[in-house]
Amino acid sequence: MEMKKRISLELRNRSPAEVVELVVDSCRSSDGEVEGLTEQYTGLEILSMVNIGLSSLAKLPSLPKLRKLELSDNSISGGLDSLAEKCPNLTYLNLSGNQIKELSSIEPLQNLKNLKSLDLYSCDVTAADDYRDSVFELLPQIVYLDGFDQEDNEVPDSENVSDEDDEAGPPGDEEEEEDEDEEEEGSEGDEVGLSYLMKEGIQDEEDDGDYVEEEEDEEEEEEDGEADEARAQGEKRKRDADDEGDDDDDE
Repeated sequence: MEMKKRISLELRNRSPAEVVELVVDSCRSSDGEVEGLTEQYTGLEILSMVNIGLSSLAKLPSLPKLRKLELSDNSISGGLDSLAEKCPNLTYLNLSGNQIKELSSIEPLQNLKNLKSLDLYSCDVTAADDYRDSVFELLPQIVYLDGFDQEDNEVPDSENVSDEDDEAGPPGDEEEEEDEDEEEEGSEGDEVGLSYLMKEGIQDEEDDGDYVEEEEDEEEEEEDGEADEARAQGEKRKRDADDEGDDDDDE
């Protein structure tokens, strides 16, 4: 698919100014130039143009809010001078798998004052002696080269280094959020505990009530049994008295 058509499809009924992230990987640029992308994309922050046959950035429009630019697996050998002017807020640049052969080719990146991470993996320049030390010296503003800093510590998030600083709030925010979470969990635990105790108390009262009712039923049954027994004994005594009276009459 042609790059221009792919960009048109990626709009998805939005205006160019509303697009924040644009991915056109593996489409084709007809002449090795950027096409279909205009200065109307004023809100664009992430642009990925991986493996599109790109050999020049001369037609890259001005993208003042762009922070992340993916250009790996293309045929770019130089012409990086315009990046500082067109993408002054760039913090991440991936040129892996391009035809960067000399350190002089990346020298224009010195003007990208906000650049923190640069990837040149699989470029010929990486075979140079003291490659890493030379790049860090040439571009003192960068923190990560090919995913590692000068002390060989891996980048925390190799996919989006720039987002870490943007998404992180002021110092102390995380601790405050954790404290709030702990307080909420504690209050929920107290509520659950209180609810449980109240439920247990109610259940105990119900059980006690059932026990009292059972005792009252048993007492009533015992009283009824004693009354029946008394009536039976009275009737027996009456029958015995009647029998004795009959015997006296016979005599």
